[in-house]
Amino acid sequence: MSVLDTMYCAQQISIPPELPDILKNFTKAAIRTQPVDLLLWSAAYFNALSKGECLPVKDRLEMNVATQKTGTGLTPGLLKTLHKQLSSWQTCSKEELQKKWKGLCLPMDQLETLLSLGSFSSEIDWMEFFALGCSALGATLMSSLKFACEILTEDEEGGAARIPFNVFVKLYTYLAHLDGDIPQDHIDNFLRSLQPQVNKQNGMIQVSNFYISRK
Repeated sequence: MSVLDTMYCAQQISIPPELPDILKNFTKAAIRTQPVDLLLWSAAYFNALSKGECLPVKDRLEMNVATQKTGTGLTPGLLKTLHKQLSSWQTCSKEELQKKWKGLCLPMDQLETLLSLGSFSSEIDWMEFFALGCSALGATLMSSLKFACEILTEDEEGGAARIPFNVFVKLYTYLAHLDGDIPQDHIDNFLRSLQPQVNKQNGMIQVSNFYISRK
């Protein structure tokens, strides 16, 4: 028997019993997430898996994933994934955000644009960045807030998309102030006008309370 046969005989090859499940879960995650750069995403996936961190995986396949491949970058599914990865604390470091963003194969120039718009330093208020992410998805302030509700809600997909009103207030106020053209009295009046509906919904607001779909 040769040296190579001795070193690599079948009895020496030990396959962990959990490996098939790991590969099966990885394959399903890749199909759902559809990363632009499979190698880059795979490195982020297994790095997170080894550390017991939230995986860079979408909840479901997005039908509009083709737009990501043309360079438009962020999608609702990817922003939701980022939120799951980074929302455990009120703030996150710029370095950690860059790492998670890159792991989802998102364009770094889009991240730099958002960071510049928010004038963020090394420590980033996550919900403020999340609001800016929603603004990148929506053409208007109200459509951005609609995306926020749909991403943050615990309702089933296609439901009312309810979120706590205090979260909505933070997102709306931040984006309205960032816009610069919305007077404070308009902000206050708008939020006040929603309060009766919120009171009836146990402190929750839903998309139909503020967003009128134009078909």
